Amino acid sequence: VQLVESGGGLVQPGGSLRLSCTASESRFGVYDMAWVRQAPGKETEWVSSINSGGGSTYYADSVKGRFTISRDNTKNTLYLLMNNLKPEDTAVYYCATYFGRPRDGSSHYEGSDFGPWGQGTQVTVSS
Repeated sequence: VQLVESGGGLVQPGGSLRLSCTASESRFGVYDMAWVRQAPGKETEWVSSINSGGGSTYYADSVKGRFTISRDNTKNTLYLLMNNLKPEDTAVYYCATYFGRPRDGSSHYEGSDFGPWGQGTQVTVSS
């Protein structure tokens, strides 16, 4: 599955952004999906994931209550609504197919749980 992320930008602390990830194939709807992020000098973090049907969602503790993952399988598109953004959310955000177990909590990234990323979209939170 080829993935293209969009929607990033520069936003002030407390602001909002909605990221999108569009898949190239109609089989998008059979995959669990996830967002991960990578900040300069920091380890890659798992941010959120969603099951294939969209009915189950999971979040890292660092974003729980602020970010909302969703998907529209009729449009082959994954979303990440980010509210109350903080400077520590600054990173390049990537979407990927997800093959790991459902989980909440730790943002630990295990590469073998994910398919190839898209090209990413930069999110910068700064005043």
